[in-house]
Amino acid sequence: MTTTGYLAVSIGLALIGVIAAFFVGRFTAPRHPRKPDGLTVGDLIQRIVQDSHDGIVVLNTFGDVVLHNPRAEELGVVRNNRIDDRARKAAEAVRNSNEVVYVDLSPLETQRGGRQPEAVHAEVRQLIEDFIVVDATDESEAVRLEKTRRDFVANVSHELKTPVGALALLAEAVLDASDDQEEVRRFSAKIMQEATRLGTLVTELIALSRLQGAEKLPELSDTEIDVVINEALSRAKLAAESVNITITTDEPSGFVVPGDRSLLVTALTNLLDNAVAYSPPGSPVSVSRRLVDGHVEIAVTDRGIGIAEDQQQRVFERFYRVDKARSRATGGTGLGLAIVKHVAANHGGEVKLWSLPGTGSTFTLRIPAAATEPNPTLVPTGAGDTGGEL
Repeated sequence: MTTTGYLAVSIGLALIGVIAAFFVGRFTAPRHPRKPDGLTVGDLIQRIVQDSHDGIVVLNTFGDVVLHNPRAEELGVVRNNRIDDRARKAAEAVRNSNEVVYVDLSPLETQRGGRQPEAVHAEVRQLIEDFIVVDATDESEAVRLEKTRRDFVANVSHELKTPVGALALLAEAVLDASDDQEEVRRFSAKIMQEATRLGTLVTELIALSRLQGAEKLPELSDTEIDVVINEALSRAKLAAESVNITITTDEPSGFVVPGDRSLLVTALTNLLDNAVAYSPPGSPVSVSRRLVDGHVEIAVTDRGIGIAEDQQQRVFERFYRVDKARSRATGGTGLGLAIVKHVAANHGGEVKLWSLPGTGSTFTLRIPAAATEPNPTLVPTGAGDTGGEL
């Protein structure tokens, strides 16, 4: 090969090398990372922490707060960027043992200004080397429910013991007076009374448990209010006649509500029974109905002993009685108004109370009307808000 040929080959190889180097460099050279559109994973994690329902605090090896969310301040775990001493001591224990520590961070004293959490429990654990995380949860609702449960059990135990104890004593009295027919009849009548009261208490406890979620409620269907009122009047008639009380009503309305007829009848019967039990013999009790703002209102008005203002909210509590002596004398259980309240709530409604001691009371059961309910002429009641009929 001539010199010119060698030169041409050499130039060609050089060009091939340059081109190859260009492409190799293009595909192997490090590229600048492109900033992703939208939120990064770090942004999402930060947002989750900030919006968390739990109070989250991160401490360094010296126990200083390096990160916390607003919820931690709301729960009182962090104040003025300083961790609660109980959480700090728990963090020291985690560093020494490298195990999860649970600590109670409930407020030691009542704070002014707004409702404060009653119970705060935290889990303290190692996050990464030299960092500890405190995860605090508001357990106030669970604590309140547990207190309510304990109170309920205590009240039920007391209420059941009373008639059961009375039955035992009366049975013993019957045995002692077995030769005296008059005494046997008298004690037997008392046994029947206590047994009836015990049966009523058990029935109402089951009804209240059902309404509070222990059992699924039936599907609501269109229910005629006139039918509910007539059935409740029929149930309350005997008790009213025994004390010479006449229950009057207004004209049928044709109102319809989405509801459970049995529950609505029970609620209205309880209101009527209360009106009769707390009214003097011979006094009037009235039932009226009207349509107001898309709700059917059934008002039960009496001229009884009335209820003081400071007791008007408490009467809907389980086992609360305005007049304990009168309630026990009439066989009351103290659960009637609690059942009314829960029936109303389960129908998307409410029960309202107007009362004046020595004058009387008006309880108003307020239930949303059916969607297809026409707009008939309203039937004025004159009671409920002003107590005009009392």
